[in-house]
Amino acid sequence: MAGLTFAGVHKTYGEIAALRGLDLEVRDGELLTLLGPSGSGKSTVLRLTAGLEDVSAGTVHIGSRDVTNVAPAKRNVSMVFQHYALFPHLSSRENIGFGLRARGVPRAEAARLVEEAAALAGCATLLDRKPYELSGGERQRVALARALARRPDVYLLDEPLSNLDAQLRVETRAELKRLHQRVGTTMVYVTHDQLEALTLGSRVAVLDEGLLQQVGAAEEIYAAPANRFVARFVGSPAMNVLPAALDDGLLRCGPFDFEPRAAELADRRLEVGVRPEHLQLATGDTGVPARVEVVESAGNETLIHVSAEDATLVARVAPDARLEVGDTVRLTASPRHVYVFDAETGATLQGLER
Repeated sequence: MAGLTFAGVHKTYGEIAALRGLDLEVRDGELLTLLGPSGSGKSTVLRLTAGLEDVSAGTVHIGSRDVTNVAPAKRNVSMVFQHYALFPHLSSRENIGFGLRARGVPRAEAARLVEEAAALAGCATLLDRKPYELSGGERQRVALARALARRPDVYLLDEPLSNLDAQLRVETRAELKRLHQRVGTTMVYVTHDQLEALTLGSRVAVLDEGLLQQVGAAEEIYAAPANRFVARFVGSPAMNVLPAALDDGLLRCGPFDFEPRAAELADRRLEVGVRPEHLQLATGDTGVPARVEVVESAGNETLIHVSAEDATLVARVAPDARLEVGDTVRLTASPRHVYVFDAETGATLQGLER
């Protein structure tokens, strides 16, 4: 097995910078998810690892090997694509074994590897079927088995579940996690789906516009975001972010006031963020008044969009709250769950007494 290291990696396409100085270490045997919006550079990372694109600057190492200028066939990586990339005229068995035959693996050894890979990927009963006879989930299992059969140093998965329906994505995501636990090989999984990234990866690396924003465990990314981008991108619905200012010894943001650590927040343009689940319905005269504008019921939870003074906020409340448009509610936000950002740099500040 082997880890994967990017050191100062840049990738440009003409005047477009897809990656801008990526420094990232994927630990030996871990499953790292790369999370970010479209155009953030996620798939570029995989293509540079596989050798499908040339690095503009920097180095890529697989284990102790510098593979920056090594041909794709000699890197010993396997890639699973979003669109399966199965040969329609070949059976599942032939698709899984195609790469082995191309590398000259003896027939008996290739047959054994195909059977083992198919069993691991859960498609052992599909080996004699062709792609048109398979469902989307079954095709994805065959594509995974093809990658597993090569026994690579690193697996690269480029949004492999994006074409599946919601229920099948949940099921396959759990299967992928179990699969990684069994094979123990380094995996890099690209997705724009935050739930997928947080639940699947040992660690999550967040990218935006070719820059690495933060790397950490799921709970760290969610609870201690490094900046405003990570805070808003991770979490659904997105974090509420309001402009804020120090005034008469208080940090004022929309309808809320908080006690600041004045030394850190002075002479800065500020913003305050609070997640929908951390806006609580208050009783009596506590909290700030807000008018309910939209109610979204999802069965196990209810989201309410409210207006309070000049601010528009989203709050997650219990499904039995029984609120209607036009109702007046009172909201509170604990400083323990409130984030302060530098409005210019986006950096998270430790600005409140918690």
